[in-house]
Order: sequence, then structure tokens, then C-alpha cells
Amino acid sequence: MIRIDLDAGWTLRAVGGPVPSEIAATVVPATVPGTAHTDLLAAGLIPDPYQGTNEADLAWFHRAAWLYETTLRATAPAADERVDLVFDGLDTVASIALGGREVGRTANMHRGYRFDVRDLLSGEPLPLTVRFDPALEYAERIQDQIGERPHVNAHPFNAVRKMACSFGWDWGPDLQTAGIWKPARLQRWRTARLAEVRPLATLDDDGRTGRLTVHVAVERSGLGPAGDLSAHIAIGDLHAVLPLSAGSDREAVEVVVPEAPVWWPAGYGEQPLVTVTVDLFDGDEQLDTYAGRVGFRSVRLDESPDEYGHRFALVVNGRDVFVRGLNWIPEDHLLTRLTRADYEAAVDRAVETHANLLRVWGGGIYESDDFYDVCDERGVLVWQDFLLACAAYAEEEPLRGEILAEARENIARLCPHPSLALWNGGNENIWGHEDWQWKSQLDGATWGAGYYYEDFPALLAELDPTRPYHPGSPSSPGLDPADVHPNDDRYGTRHEWEAWNLRDYTWHDRSIPRFCSEFGWQAPPAWSTLTTALAPADLSKDSTAFRSHQKAEDGTGKLDRGLGAHLPVPVDFADWHWATQLNQARATTFSVTHLRAHAPRTMGSILWQLNDCWPVTSWAVVDGAGRRKPAWYALRRAYAPRFLAFHRVAGQLMIVAINDDDAPWQADGVVRRIGLDGTENASGRLRVQVAARSVQLIAPAPELLTAADVAREVLVADLDGRRATHLFAEDLNLAYRPDPLTARAERSAGGYRVTVTASSFARDVAVLADRVAPDAVCDDMLVDLLPGESHTFDIATGADVDPDAFVGPAVLRSANSLIAPAGVR
Repeated sequence: MIRIDLDAGWTLRAVGGPVPSEIAATVVPATVPGTAHTDLLAAGLIPDPYQGTNEADLAWFHRAAWLYETTLRATAPAADERVDLVFDGLDTVASIALGGREVGRTANMHRGYRFDVRDLLSGEPLPLTVRFDPALEYAERIQDQIGERPHVNAHPFNAVRKMACSFGWDWGPDLQTAGIWKPARLQRWRTARLAEVRPLATLDDDGRTGRLTVHVAVERSGLGPAGDLSAHIAIGDLHAVLPLSAGSDREAVEVVVPEAPVWWPAGYGEQPLVTVTVDLFDGDEQLDTYAGRVGFRSVRLDESPDEYGHRFALVVNGRDVFVRGLNWIPEDHLLTRLTRADYEAAVDRAVETHANLLRVWGGGIYESDDFYDVCDERGVLVWQDFLLACAAYAEEEPLRGEILAEARENIARLCPHPSLALWNGGNENIWGHEDWQWKSQLDGATWGAGYYYEDFPALLAELDPTRPYHPGSPSSPGLDPADVHPNDDRYGTRHEWEAWNLRDYTWHDRSIPRFCSEFGWQAPPAWSTLTTALAPADLSKDSTAFRSHQKAEDGTGKLDRGLGAHLPVPVDFADWHWATQLNQARATTFSVTHLRAHAPRTMGSILWQLNDCWPVTSWAVVDGAGRRKPAWYALRRAYAPRFLAFHRVAGQLMIVAINDDDAPWQADGVVRRIGLDGTENASGRLRVQVAARSVQLIAPAPELLTAADVAREVLVADLDGRRATHLFAEDLNLAYRPDPLTARAERSAGGYRVTVTASSFARDVAVLADRVAPDAVCDDMLVDLLPGESHTFDIATGADVDPDAFVGPAVLRSANSLIAPAGVR
């Protein structure tokens, strides 16, 4: 097997559509993998689409056609030699020609392609071209051909197999990319090659014995007699030989691994990975080789009936796992810019919040191998959607064949990864069919049910029977949607969006889902991210540029209404920015606490969302530049294995002690009702005895719950280095001192140190360090301080600045200054 990478020598030019004249007349160097957007950006021919209103100015891309060109230099094949032109990914509607002869057409971004070109190679240099026609126009043609299906976009994204959010989303830009987005190569081979290797590693119920079932499929060249082959499999010191007779191209062998190293999710144990190699032989001649890693573990979904409905709990290695998760979208809309380091940094930001699962959302992509490798290494479970989102999907050709082909290919590619814990049929499609007036629009047309209830389960039964499958998020599996709503909180998964769209974050208390796989609250990105994307004149929530970076319907109105229930809606933009970020953090804490407090009735919390793909106001806790919002710090505290909070349960204010650790949590503390000026009005002892992986609810004594002055008192619980606070009224009605803090800043190793001291109760103290230095990262945020208490914030940055900049009024923030005007109280 000889591999020749085709990553150099390409050019790009426009060949159709409303392309500006200066670009239409230009040929630019092309990077492969890459896209037209990234190549034109590198050539300085288009502005950064993430800045200002440039996204709208580049809408002409939607109907542009592009031609990639290079010269292929390859010797003529030997009589028994196959030569394949391989593309791991083409985005999206492409025609490929070699030497002026078309070798294939594609219309699916989510799969790879292989073309036998041996008959075209003579040893002379040959032009190789890939033409990309507009995916939007293709989708419009397919929609006309098979009939329109409901969707949530201005474009018919559900009629072409392209990343759905390429066409814009309620957090993403409408930048419809085109290009050779994954590696391309020429492969020369003889006799046979490994077409597919699927190593499925599982763990027996005894918790010690591993089983590795290796499925091997070969493709024979067809250029000679079909002889007997053999696959030699090695895992550690264990070996097996799998015969592949002349009449068989697909076989499997099981290898028993005594005392297998057990792979655990983060927080439950270690993540040992074992290398598996498969070598294909024809007699003594090695033809091809495969190497990958597996982890031994078992995973199942407990959906057993109980007194509330049906459970929905992931069980790994025989142990229930409360999912502390985050939804994952593409880390950059311009996908080809992402590196393994980017994936490591992004996943690590999730791990730092104590998350143990990432859900790969169905409107994005089947992620890079790097993503799953990193999750394997960190112990982060992966919930993988099939790529169908927020739409009805036709079950006729040409879509059906493409959807099943991409599913088959990606099941085979991803199944070795121990982090992959669950396959999910799609995002909000079953819910949409039942609840979004789709039925009348469909008038009996197909909408995707065949995929969710028949095709995907059948493919998984064939290719990956080791993992559970869920038909859709949300859905109530095994129950007729006509009888049980797919978003019913008693069964399966639930998406909680009424809180954000129509109510308030406290609405989460109205339901107790078995597993909440989407919920969240919006806020703008970090200040330095926003000011990089917008000009100073555009720093207003009503500016055209700011609104172009807020994609949610009435998003700013919902931010203001959600803010107004708890905090003032500031006129000053910097204050509004801080207030909305703070409200997102409060919403995050409230909703996560509610879900965790109801374990084991509730067994999962997957916040929408971890990340952004560009600078935008969204539900992400990490913005498009990788900067942590205040909500990230709130989530880190709320997802901690041991967490203390006040929360109303069944209408009663309780102290919630959560212990998601293998050891019991026993500790003594104190609960006090304190005036904002520090006067202690009542106190009581707090003792927790929480069993491993359990929750304890403690009712405070009545005298602690009765404030003499609700505007001037706070309830504080301190236990084992953890603090929970409860205010007796909304911040709007509290008698905060507006200036309760004194602070000093000094240089330290690796950055700066800011020590803050409170003279009156200070709520949610934060140092917004990126306002001083864009690379600055603060170690903590949203700290509550009682009078006389101090807290030191450590800031990591390479910037050389005046330390006092970190204690300026726009940087050192709290809830207090949003409430009380200067000079009052």
C-alpha cells in the first residue's frame, strides 16, 4: 500500500455565480483541506466574515461555484495494481475530473469517496479538478423534486447532506462553505486492502474480563485470482489470526482479554487505552495495516419503569452515572481551521467544569477523529446524534441513500472509541413532528420516522450492537407519541426551552425531567471577544452590527425581560453586558441545581451549550474565542462532585448537599441569617451525611427562614470549604451597599493577584480580567463575601499592564453596583 497525499499544489478560482469581479478574475493558492472562504480570506480578497456586518456582505457565496485545480503526477500502474483517488470529505456538491474525464459526483459532506482511476493513469501529468456547485441551489432542486418538508431555517438545509448550521442557526452565521474539507490522497495497492476494521471492546459483568470482537472487511483488487488472505490481530500480548477465504470478504473474531484494564468515565476511575493492530496478509506478503485504540467498558441505558414513569440513566460498567453534560456544536464555523490543539483546549474547558459528557448535536458534523481521541483520553462520554436536526427529512431518494451511507460509514469509524456511549436518532425532529404544526404541512409525506425507528436501529444492530440507542432528543422511547408527548418529563429525554423563550429561569422548577438534554440561557461573549468583532461605535445592543451577532428570535428582548425579573436593565452598554452575563450565570446555577437535587429521579443534565463557532450572543458558557463567560464559573461550581446550595424542593427552601463521589461526605458546618452589614441574627448547626453518589436535602430551622427585613438579610451556609447563599428577595429589592469592596492588585508569577475585601455583603464578585488584557484568565468568579471577608483572585496573563487596571470599576464587578446608585444607603 502506497499513500500519496494530495495536499499541495492546488489553486482555486470562481467559475459561476454572483462573484465580485475582482474575485472572479483571480486565481488563488488553495489549501487542502480548506474551503473557498478560508482561501479567499488568506489571500486578502474578503474581509473577516466574523467581524461587523461582513457576514451579510458575503451572502453572494451562497450561489457561487468554485474550481479546485492541481496536476496529478503518477506513474502508470502495473498490471496487477489498483490506484484509487480518495477524498475523505468534500463540501458538498462536487464533480471530480482527472485528465478531463469525470470520475465521480458527490452531494454529501458527511462521507468519504473513493474512485478507481488506474485506467486514466499513463505516467504523464494529468489535470485534476474538483468543481463545487452551490449546495443551496442543489437543495432547492431536490426540494422541488421530492417535495418541501418543514424546517426551522430560511434555507432548505434538510434537502442536502451538508452541515445544517452551514445555513445559519439561532447562534451561528449563514456562511455556506464549499471545498475539499478533509484530506485527499492517491492510494496504490495490490491484491486487497482493509476496507473496514471495527474493533468492538466490551467488558463482562464480572468487571474484569474484556472481550474484543474485531470485524474485518476487505476489498479485493479484481486484477488477479481471488486467493485466501489472513488478518493478524494483536492487542497487547494477545494475538489472533482471522482467515479470509477466497469466497469471503468479511469476517470477525473474538479475543478474550482476562483482567482487562477497565476504562471509566471521568470521576469514576482511570482511562486506560489499548492499541489494536490488524495486518492483512496474502501468504507472507503484508498488504495493509490498521492501528487504533480501544477501551474496555460496558454501557447500557436503563429505561426501566418506576413510580414516576420510566428511568433514563446511563449505566457504565454496571454503575449508574449522573450525566453532568454540555452540548457541543462545531468549534469553528470554518471547520478546516481547527487543529488537535483546538480540540484539546475546548474539551479541557469542559473537563474543568467537572463535565463527564459532551453531546455532539445533530445539526453539526460527525466530529474529527481528534475530538473522539481527546474524549477517550479525558474520560469524557460522548452522546452522538445522527445528523438530522430541527426538520422533517424525506425518506425518498436521493436523500435516503445518502443518509444511510453516511450513517454506516460513521458508525464504523466511531465505534472503536470507548468515550462513545450513546447514539441518538436526531435533534427535536420527533418533537417537531408532534408539536410544531408539521403534520398539516406534510399531509402524509415521509418525515424521518423510518430513520429513527427502523433504519438507524438496524444499522446499529449490524455494526455496533455494543451501545444503546435513543430515537431522538427529546423523545419518550417505546411509547406512542400520540399517547405520550415526546417532551414528557416522565419518560426519556426532555428539552426545556419554555423557560428561555416564554418565562424565566425559575420556570425550571415546574417540571422534574428524567433526563434534561437541552436547556440554557443567553449572554453576550466576553468583552474582548465582542470588541474584536465590533467597532467601538457598534457597542450598543441596538446597533446593526451587534444585532447581526444575535441570531435568536427576539434574543435581546428575551435577555431584557429575563434580566428585568431579577436585576435592573441598565442603559449603559458595559453595565448591560455585565448584567446579562451575570443573569446567565444565575440561570445556569438555578437550573443545574434543580436537576441535580432530584437525582436519582433525574439522571442527566446537558446544558446548552459549551461552545460557540464565532463571536455571538448565545447560550454558550465559552465564547467563540475560547473565553470563559461568568456562566462557565457558575457551571464549574454547580457541576462540582460535591456541591452545596439553597434550592426550593416541592415548594420548600432546602439546603441541598450533593455528593457525586465514591466516598461518603460527612462534614459539620453552620447556617446563619446575617444582615448585609454583618450582624448575625440567627444561626444553627449544619451536619451532612451524604452517601456516595447521593443527595441529601436538609430543611433549615424556621428561625433561619424568617427574615426580619427581607431587603437587608442573607442566609449563608458554610460547610467543608463550600458556601451557599440565599437572598430573601430579588436583587432589585435588596438594600445592597453599592461600593462594598476595597481591593489591591499586584504582580505575581505568571500574571497578577487581586485581593478584594468586603465592608458589606458583596454578591457575585468578579474580576473581568479580559477587559484589561485579552489573554487574561481569572481563576475564579462570582464569589459572595460577607463583611470583613477577603478573597484573592489569581489572573494568568502575559501582558505587562498597570496592576491597578484590574481593580477599576469596569473590571472589578459585583451585583451590588447594578442595584444601588452611588451615594445611596
